[in-house]
Amino acid sequence: MTEPPKRYVGAWIGRQPELFPSLDEELDPITAKLERLIVILDTLGLEAYVPPPARGRGRPADDRPQIARAFVAKAVFDIPTTSALIERLQVDRSLRRICGWERRSDVPSESTFSRAFAEFAAQNLPEQVHEHLVRDGLHGHILGHVARDATEIDAREKPKAKPQAAEPSPPSGDPQPPPEPPRRRGRPRKGDTPPPPKPLTRIERQRSQTFDEMLAELPVGCDTGCKRDSRGFTTTWNGYKLHLDVTAGMVPVSAILTSASVHDSQVAIPLARKSGQRITWLYDVMDSAYDATPIIADCQAAGRVAIVDYNTRRNTGLKAEIAAERTACRTIHMPDPDDLIYNERTAVERANGSIKDDLCGRPPSRQPSRSGKFAPRYPVTSGDMLLRNADSDIATLHVNVCQPIA
Repeated sequence: MTEPPKRYVGAWIGRQPELFPSLDEELDPITAKLERLIVILDTLGLEAYVPPPARGRGRPADDRPQIARAFVAKAVFDIPTTSALIERLQVDRSLRRICGWERRSDVPSESTFSRAFAEFAAQNLPEQVHEHLVRDGLHGHILGHVARDATEIDAREKPKAKPQAAEPSPPSGDPQPPPEPPRRRGRPRKGDTPPPPKPLTRIERQRSQTFDEMLAELPVGCDTGCKRDSRGFTTTWNGYKLHLDVTAGMVPVSAILTSASVHDSQVAIPLARKSGQRITWLYDVMDSAYDATPIIADCQAAGRVAIVDYNTRRNTGLKAEIAAERTACRTIHMPDPDDLIYNERTAVERANGSIKDDLCGRPPSRQPSRSGKFAPRYPVTSGDMLLRNADSDIATLHVNVCQPIA
């Protein structure tokens, strides 16, 4: 009994299955990782977003499609730096030919790669590819849930100094006015000036803002983040924080990158608006960090149900009451339907782990680059550059999940 032939999923490969086995003869050797890269490149269709340079007078420019393919190969093969990618292209003939270079001398220099990566970031290339993948595969379908979470992105970059408060002016010869008496608590008396209303918080303002206005208010510079894990230990890191919306099967829908100090709840509404432009879903699944009234109200206004873990906010009585109710439900074997849906939140945690373990989201070492900054997968020269390259990893993760080799 002969083994059934392999079926490859992709735009061109799917239409020409009889031509694909010839790659075994052209590329020697062709490994499972190389086959995976071929399927990913065929599915992404980078040529539609990166046209070849115009041919005119002067020295011909290096073709950007080849560099874009190498950019994807860098993530697929978990290559930490650009110099390591160039070294791999010099010695790996199969990988070099897949990217589009026949000879070693055709591989561009490290500076050319850096300029091309900067152009891709300025053109918003990775986010465009990711959005096209999501719209092409999920638009028009009603999805069950979207799991939302954030994860830290460590970077060898100096945190930006926060602006210091203005120092008081030195005393002059004029007498200082007497300080205002402290305002009494409770309802003001008749004739008293009412206190000014409290300014709206960032989450409250986001409900009446556009998506661009929300993003403009979110900090994106490198700074220090702090969080407490499930065991009660507090960890800190310098870098950024990646916020993800993930649907069933670890399929990432949208991503927003902010400073490490931004709280998860401040990006919930922008993420929901960004995902709402691409897909339709029924349940928002979030942990206790998103237990805020404006977030839940925004989900309900959009016609969705928010499944959020309780945040007792150090209310021991409420925490004991919730624990007792869950124990009683388990005793009578009556599971809460919301708890069953909440268990799907592990998809976003597994997606975070896949980004860090498979796509260089976690630094493999602590060695700085020539510029003195750590450069694992992302050229962390600015928050905007890191955001674009994080979208590239999200798009690669999307293809890895949705386009397997059967």
